[in-house]
Amino acid sequence: MNRLLVATAGLSGLAAITFFSGIANAEHAVAIPAPAQDVPAASGHKAVAVLAGGCFWGMEAVFEHVKGVRSVTAGYDGGNAADANYAAVSSERTKHAESIRIVYDPQQVSYGTLLRVFFSIAHDPTELNRQGPDSGTSYRSAIFPQNAAQRAVANAYIAQLQRAHAFKAPIVTRIENGTFYAAEPYHQHFYDRHPDHPYIVQWDKPKVAAFKAAFPQLTA
Repeated sequence: MNRLLVATAGLSGLAAITFFSGIANAEHAVAIPAPAQDVPAASGHKAVAVLAGGCFWGMEAVFEHVKGVRSVTAGYDGGNAADANYAAVSSERTKHAESIRIVYDPQQVSYGTLLRVFFSIAHDPTELNRQGPDSGTSYRSAIFPQNAAQRAVANAYIAQLQRAHAFKAPIVTRIENGTFYAAEPYHQHFYDRHPDHPYIVQWDKPKVAAFKAAFPQLTA
């Protein structure tokens, strides 16, 4: 699915630019509390988190700027290996969600902190099966815990945010099981390799800027 065609469907020229700019300028971090429950820091220096929240270009870009994150891979989770490719997933006939696999140092950043960034600025957890101009189940908000501790923390944090009425609408983020499959090479580090791409400029650069402004202590 062409992201730009989706975003500007029915619009042209100045109207499309105005549409893009209005949404991009609205990017901001939602002030939410830190999780009351977190995964204890492991003795090693490597842990994995898998999150889905709309277009993986922007999700990847935000988490690549988080201190303690070692690498971020764009990909697909929630479906089968046979159709874990962009053409199939974009058809919205698979069960995949565009996702990112985060390898991080738990001595520097906790799983709960990653979830705080996820909910606050990486995406809008109140949008059901869509994010910005992109719609469909592949753009759903989902967390794929890698172990029981992560699952417990994710469930507890969603409940905590719901009780606090942290958002104006209910959180629709799903806790799911799945296997992560890396996306095609041309999707990897798209933000860094194509900084002038219209989608990146209008949707993802404001998000990264908002992250840096809201979480300077977490910015790498």
